Amino acid sequence: MSSPAPTSSPAKPLNGPLDLSSALQGEVQQHTWFEDAQAIFTGTLFVSLALILFGQAGLLTGGTAGAAFVLHYATGVSLGKLFFLINLPFYWFAWHRMGREFTVKTFVAITFLSAMAEWSPRLFAIERLHPAYAAVLGGLLLGSGCLFLARHRASLGGATIVSLYLQRSRGWRAGMVQMGMDCTIVLLALTVVDPVRVAYSVLAAVVMNLFIAINHRPGRYAVL
Repeated sequence: MSSPAPTSSPAKPLNGPLDLSSALQGEVQQHTWFEDAQAIFTGTLFVSLALILFGQAGLLTGGTAGAAFVLHYATGVSLGKLFFLINLPFYWFAWHRMGREFTVKTFVAITFLSAMAEWSPRLFAIERLHPAYAAVLGGLLLGSGCLFLARHRASLGGATIVSLYLQRSRGWRAGMVQMGMDCTIVLLALTVVDPVRVAYSVLAAVVMNLFIAINHRPGRYAVL
């Protein structure tokens, strides 16, 4: 909060537009535990809905979730179990590079998403779904969910941890970094997924990461 103007100086008239970015500097407050909890819950729920759409349409995504999808399609092991196990090695990196708070929140989000991936198909089913619609809607749900988590210092592990670290340390846009990683993983899925489905999956990755790149930019919002 800025100090009040001295009483000896008259207030200056507002002759131009108010610079909100300057006015808000130093005004960003810490989130409460309840705000963090609702953001983690909402963001994870959005992502779980996206995973349901992808699973229903035979698509996949990037990052550790994409790797879990590839293994799920190849082995038949449940997506939730694979997603939880694949993320285990990344906690060490997050603890040392991103801090304890980020790591704990990320662990909670990943655990909750793994549970939702196990149980959501029993609670929610779609009778008819075009893969293009699933790709666009799922990509936007993924981008929104990851953005909720990022603004409350959490992530869904893997590539997201690395991309957020590179944005904070080197100024690289998290969305663009993750887009490269995601597209690489989706292309590797050609070994187990029909090429048409892979093409729709690439569309989903592009939609998701463009959304993050546009809406998660240093200097525009209070970001990591």
